[in-house]
Amino acid sequence: MSDERPAAHLDREDPDGLLNARTDPGAEAFGTLGNEAGSDLNWLRMLRHRVQARAEGSSRYEWWVLWSLLAGLFALNFTFTVFIVALPTVATQFHTSVTVLTWTMVGPLLAYGLAAPILGKTGDIYGHRRLYLFGLLGAMVSAILTAVAHNVDMLLFARALDGIQGAATGTASGALINMVFGREERVKAMGWWSLVGAGGPVIGVSLGAPIIAAYGWRALFWFQLVLLVVAFCVVSIVLPKRRGTHAEEVQKKAEARLEFKRMDWLGSWSLSLAVTTLMLGLSIGPSVGWSSVWCLSAFALSALMTLSFVQRIRTARNPLIPAHYFRRRNFVMPMVLRATANFAYFGAFFLFPLLMEQGYGYSIPHVGALAIARPITFSLCSPIAGYVAVRIGERVSAIAGATFLTASLGLFALLSPSSGTWMIAVALALSGLGMGVAMPSSSSVMANEVKPNEFGVMTAAQMLAMQVGEVAGIQVLETVQQALVHRHHLGHAKPGAALLATFQLPFFIGACVGAVGLFSALFIHSIPRPRTKPSI
Repeated sequence: MSDERPAAHLDREDPDGLLNARTDPGAEAFGTLGNEAGSDLNWLRMLRHRVQARAEGSSRYEWWVLWSLLAGLFALNFTFTVFIVALPTVATQFHTSVTVLTWTMVGPLLAYGLAAPILGKTGDIYGHRRLYLFGLLGAMVSAILTAVAHNVDMLLFARALDGIQGAATGTASGALINMVFGREERVKAMGWWSLVGAGGPVIGVSLGAPIIAAYGWRALFWFQLVLLVVAFCVVSIVLPKRRGTHAEEVQKKAEARLEFKRMDWLGSWSLSLAVTTLMLGLSIGPSVGWSSVWCLSAFALSALMTLSFVQRIRTARNPLIPAHYFRRRNFVMPMVLRATANFAYFGAFFLFPLLMEQGYGYSIPHVGALAIARPITFSLCSPIAGYVAVRIGERVSAIAGATFLTASLGLFALLSPSSGTWMIAVALALSGLGMGVAMPSSSSVMANEVKPNEFGVMTAAQMLAMQVGEVAGIQVLETVQQALVHRHHLGHAKPGAALLATFQLPFFIGACVGAVGLFSALFIHSIPRPRTKPSI
């Protein structure tokens, strides 16, 4: 292949050629993954080289990269929602309770929070392609362990491992996409990324439910394993290994190892523990009590670790996140928006089925048919919003999305026994539309504030903000609603106006948090673009 890159790639913010097969800082420093095809046959190697040459020579190479990464992300996240449906069956087989098995969802979140900062920085040092492939291999192991789990302990361990690989693939994919797309085009890519993130679980329900019904819940993860293997092969081919001379490789390995040793480990672990203990406290609060020793201890430890992280940012020689980023609007405000938006969206997402069942007496199938409209709207709007943001600017998109989401929570808070189905449908549509419009813009403006060699840490920070908001929204709004039920002695009440009234305050709180996100969106700056009309 020629050593020249196509002219279409010369303006990429990739001075070191992150995705160029001929330059790879620390290409094989990630261990044996550098030899992922050590037993390749000649014909397979020739096929890989031909596909790589065609991909790199294409004027739309960045889209090749995007689709290959999204294939892996879909294989990873499509099992999440459908496995929730199988929890009662799993609980019966393992002679445990659904309450215990809820840790199959909470465990991955905690593991993600613990691993994301460190893995994000590791990808920045050793290369995100290697980290992404490492995450896919970890997902294969997790899928196998889940499928063969013979007791609840093994199942919980396998799902927690899934959270660690999720941190690897999540941070690496975000970094790779931001690296290969230019400043003005990143918002488009983030729209498609959001589509898979929101739409994958929805499609998973459609694909996974029949598999579980016909072959059992274990077959779902064998099916996932097949998808992961295919995704691994696609990513390995489309994203070429970066190579240099032997001397260059030795030097790059040494530089990567030295940078890894110099990493601010105390700051990294402080951030990991701060986020993990905060989510742990939020997760156990409703069951053990918000004033219990365990819950208060988790919050206290989170506060202590947060102070330690702030101190490391100010004093460490090589801080995980340089302090000057926290003085930039386009770095801080998108994180505030993502945390508050996820608080409002997922809090409402969790309360909605209870609202319809307890307030209006809807059946579970009817509620499920209504609820799926929200993530579908979210996923379908995201890629469109990414293209529209190129024309109207990220700031306007973020403000519009936050406004839609806040209005959605406000409508839910105003529901009464006489409210028509149209009002519920509008509230659901506004919720999905708000997230779909706001998320791509908040991702892209934040990416444009950091250096390319810090995309991994930046993506980790984004996703941690989202997860904290998600857990906080679900637990806080549920706790408020249940407290009102107990206060008015409505535990055994029939669906009707009395139970419906207990949802007004939680949704109002969600609307207020959404309004905080709207306020933060006002301070976001759009990416400067040429005055000529961009091609869409």
